[in-house]
Amino acid sequence: MTPLSILELVRVTEETDARGALDNARDLAAHAESWGYNRIWVAEHHNMHGIASAATSIVLAHIAAGTKTIRVGAGGIMLPNHAPYIIAEQFGTLARLFPGRIDLGLGRAPGTDQLTLRALRRSPNNADNFPQDVLELQAFLAPAGPDQRIVAVPAAGTEVPLWILGSSNFGAMLAAELGLPYAFASHFAPDLLLPALEIYRSRFKPSEQLDRPYAMVGVNVIAAETDAEATRLATTQQMSFADIFKGARGLSKPPIDDIETYWGPMERAQAKQMLARSIIGSPATVRAGMEALVKETGADELILVSDVYDHAQRLRSVELIAEAWGIGAG
Repeated sequence: MTPLSILELVRVTEETDARGALDNARDLAAHAESWGYNRIWVAEHHNMHGIASAATSIVLAHIAAGTKTIRVGAGGIMLPNHAPYIIAEQFGTLARLFPGRIDLGLGRAPGTDQLTLRALRRSPNNADNFPQDVLELQAFLAPAGPDQRIVAVPAAGTEVPLWILGSSNFGAMLAAELGLPYAFASHFAPDLLLPALEIYRSRFKPSEQLDRPYAMVGVNVIAAETDAEATRLATTQQMSFADIFKGARGLSKPPIDDIETYWGPMERAQAKQMLARSIIGSPATVRAGMEALVKETGADELILVSDVYDHAQRLRSVELIAEAWGIGAG
């Protein structure tokens, strides 16, 4: 059975503050571990009131400390925002604290707006150096040479596994060239999923880390006891996407009965395009949708976003997905 993992958004809702979101993420990870999920990742976002994962490595330490076996990682670190040396130090430290459990997914986008990018003391042009920065980071995580004058302590020798993240063909080409696993963000950018996977697999060059292509596909999955209840729960995520296009990002909102009362024609069209591959429904509906996605893409692993407002209902969604897929003890 294709492994399942979770992309945790660390959502701040209208009823929880940032601390609540962080603790909920840790609680979800502990439950996901018991239900058989392979890994849980957190993404770097800045200047977003509704997402509490800006200090990504610290969030990962919080999650990893509350779990024992599940892999914990960044999905991803937006490398142009940082010096590779600093990221090596951070994730090398995580690897020392939680050996054999840390992943480092790398993205090229800023994960924020241009004004905030300047507050980070970074230039938009840094993205042009992304391939070189990946190699530099990889070198700092490798064993230090005898005459190496700059060593990332305590990261050297941890060889934290790197992933390339992408929502376009660029990431696919880079992951293939470097022989790294590839995660495609079809949970918000579904249009190029199949072409990117084809590029990645056809151009893949084996590396010390990986001898054959390994592709993970991101997908929104929300499960409930019935299709109707899952459809209602999904309105929380639909409103979040509509708010992006309204220029009104905010806190996660409770579900509503009819999403058509919330968005206009433009927001509806844009949100539906970005959420086109979402799988929403009862366990039987969810399983059928996931099976179809794996068959279509040949995904080696699925990483799920289950963006449900209420924490207990989100846990139930993630549990139902695991049961439907047949992972863990159920």
